[in-house]
Amino acid sequence: MSMLTPREIVQELDKYIIGQDDAKRKVAIALRNRWRRQQLPEDLRDEVAPKNIIMIGPTGVGKTEIARRLSRLAEAPFVKVEASKFTEVGYVGRDCESMIRELTEVALHLVRGEMAKDVEAKAHELAEKRLLDLLLPPQPLKAERVYRPGDPAAGDERAAPAPSQDVGEQRTREILLKKLREGALDDREIEIEVADSPNTPMMQVFSNAGIEEMGINMQELLGRFMPQRTKRRKATVADARAILQDEEVQNLIDMDLAVRRAIERTENNGIVFLDEIDKIAGRGGHGTGPDVSREGVQRDILPIVEGCTVTTKYGTVRTDHILFIAAGAFHMTHVSDLIPELQGRFPIRVELDRLDAGDFVRILREPQNSLIKQYQAMLKTEGTTLELTDDAVTAIARICQQVNDESENIGARRLHTIMEYLLEDLSFNAPDSGERSVTIDGEQVEARLAGIIEDRDLGKYIL
Repeated sequence: MSMLTPREIVQELDKYIIGQDDAKRKVAIALRNRWRRQQLPEDLRDEVAPKNIIMIGPTGVGKTEIARRLSRLAEAPFVKVEASKFTEVGYVGRDCESMIRELTEVALHLVRGEMAKDVEAKAHELAEKRLLDLLLPPQPLKAERVYRPGDPAAGDERAAPAPSQDVGEQRTREILLKKLREGALDDREIEIEVADSPNTPMMQVFSNAGIEEMGINMQELLGRFMPQRTKRRKATVADARAILQDEEVQNLIDMDLAVRRAIERTENNGIVFLDEIDKIAGRGGHGTGPDVSREGVQRDILPIVEGCTVTTKYGTVRTDHILFIAAGAFHMTHVSDLIPELQGRFPIRVELDRLDAGDFVRILREPQNSLIKQYQAMLKTEGTTLELTDDAVTAIARICQQVNDESENIGARRLHTIMEYLLEDLSFNAPDSGERSVTIDGEQVEARLAGIIEDRDLGKYIL
């Protein structure tokens, strides 16, 4: 679990997300509370419930980006799901409990990765030995001659015991091992035996969505009744080393221990980001039409957020201490349109600010993955050096805000539309232009984007 302080978490989020300080502080505190709870005595630890968060704000202001960056800082099982993909029990579609199954899979992947690092040295040694046996198969040991008085050909004396391995062969193996470690044999092609896992049509008949409710993974179940087949394939020594090392890692990992650790980590440190929660909120109807199904999804999500037991193929998982962070635009609905019980399970609410031209200028310039840096790096591969003057960036930000105000407000996502349209000709002609430097100023931006400002129908520009 991450041991970053709330201030350090906010500083990390600031590298990629502009503004939204209130939301950053709240998620930083929630993440730190996960660590604090682990330091409590066991009897008190079970009593501390997570303080779930709901983020409210228009599209494109950074709700999902906060979740993406938080997942990398958390060092804990994290999964992002869209509430709009779930359906009420009895309808075709994803059931709500699948988010916990997915979270458990993520936890198992993390645990296996950690355990793989612990056995990496041993796996490397075993893979090297197998490679050496493939490059120079060991000679069969000579049978020891035994004196038999009744056998005329046995001789008069018992033969001396044969050495376990010929001295010359041992010397050759040492030379090969040295070359193998130096990489001198990496390009040599050898034949190795790998597990064959054919994707037969019978395996595709079953879907895990319904079978997992019974705690059964049908594909694994059927695999146990089929003999494990292997196949021979050609590979370079470098590729074979990676394949054999992966096999040895899997053989050395104790899967029962990995599953126990994954379930424990899911229950105590798991985080679920529930996006688009406003899409399952009713619109003030009277319990008819699509609102009935939306409320059904809310009722299915409610016990998971409250705390229940979910059956997965690895065992049962308790959701009492999983942190849920919900987000939604709520431009056509309100948080009050959610059922009261679900509202009560998200005690911390934070409203994200709308973005203006000043924010767009910072978004274009400051983040480590800013759009300008991305386009500059992409065009550099073609030999084109791109520079945008300060007045060009200001003009792009102003036009972005103007278009958002006069049409649908899609926040910072509008910058993708504006930048793509602005640099369309440059991106198209870059492969044919050779080495060159291009500087774009404010006048060029105004001239190029004049058509967008005049045309309010931006449908053809939105990807």
